[in-house]
Amino acid sequence: MKIYLAGHEGMAGAAILRQLRARDARVVTRTHAQLDLTNQLAVRQFMRSERPDVVILAAGRSGGIQENDRAPAEFLYENMMIEANVIHQAWAAGVRSLLLIAAASVYPKAAVQPMRETALLSGQLDQTLEPQAIARIAGMKMCEAYTRQHGTDFRCVVPASLYGPGDDFDAATASVLPGLIRRFDEAVRMRRDSVAIWGTGKVLREFLHVDDMASGALFVLDLDRADFDAATAPRARHLNIGSGTDLSIRDLARVVARVTGFSGRLTSDTTQPDGAPRRLLECTGLTRLGWRAAIPLEEGIRATYDWFLSSSDATARAS
Repeated sequence: MKIYLAGHEGMAGAAILRQLRARDARVVTRTHAQLDLTNQLAVRQFMRSERPDVVILAAGRSGGIQENDRAPAEFLYENMMIEANVIHQAWAAGVRSLLLIAAASVYPKAAVQPMRETALLSGQLDQTLEPQAIARIAGMKMCEAYTRQHGTDFRCVVPASLYGPGDDFDAATASVLPGLIRRFDEAVRMRRDSVAIWGTGKVLREFLHVDDMASGALFVLDLDRADFDAATAPRARHLNIGSGTDLSIRDLARVVARVTGFSGRLTSDTTQPDGAPRRLLECTGLTRLGWRAAIPLEEGIRATYDWFLSSSDATARAS
């Protein structure tokens, strides 16, 4: 079975690739320079040439509140073009099985917590992440539509906020956890006595190590269609993947401080937005089938910090 993994250079795609290689799976990849997924003709030619049996779509632009606010047009255009091209051309090339990696921002800001799969499109989105969310919802609905109309088996998973090796630690584009790791690391090196947490620090978030996400995503991909259909809501084609626990951003900052060795004060920068008050996924659809996250948060953050220190970012952080 030939698997095309789109987005293998990103954090999520790289984690999936590691696990596929551990299975000795037959995997096809292309870098962005080799295949521009926003180019319809290029994607069509690739799909017709390679004829994969399975497609895993982990490609797309990602980022936190700052990046969504800075480049909403790029978020919408790039992600929607990638999804439209890959999903449609996969179907046109005869691919029957596809898995899309979405994001928890697809659920409404005021969704009942923990958020069930049925919360999709039940209310207004969190405006701070709206561009990313709208694009991901479009991809999810495409998977549902192609399955309903064409009889394919196109599935989606909605993971909690991801972190781990390969994350984006850039000060301008990083999401909350890698951003905290970078700021605390800088504070330790610069001997600062305080670190500011963006927002009030009171909002609650759930975090999932990217290796747990990869494990859960492949678990969903491997499910018999009858089992997957039975675990999802009527006409839905997605399952949540989460750790099952959340914590406040201030408590998260305390964990990062402990991991990085920072012993100063935590302050709040309330000029920065908080986002949704809580974002926790309800994952019983997946756990009833036998899957659970395995990496504790502090252990995962410690491993991520070790990766950050040993990566090329270590050079950049010292400049």
